[in-house]
Amino acid sequence: MSRVTLRLSGTELLCQEEHPSLLIALESHQIEVEYQCREGYCGSCRCRLVMGQVDWITEPLAFINEGEILPCCCRAKGDIEIEM
Repeated sequence: MSRVTLRLSGTELLCQEEHPSLLIALESHQIEVEYQCREGYCGSCRCRLVMGQVDWITEPLAFINEGEILPCCCRAKGDIEIEM
């Protein structure tokens, strides 16, 4: 279980083992995230990882800059903070 902090609102939520991706964890806490593909192709869910690390479930095909993640294809690796 990991704690996810949303920097813009200060909201904290738990990402649990039953959540297959960070996107699903966010949605389970009623956090609205823009997405289109859920597979790392489109990059619509792109956000900045402020603190911590993620494990990639699948390597994203969409272009991401250093410090950015795609919640649809990663999971929190310990406690993280994202700009959302």
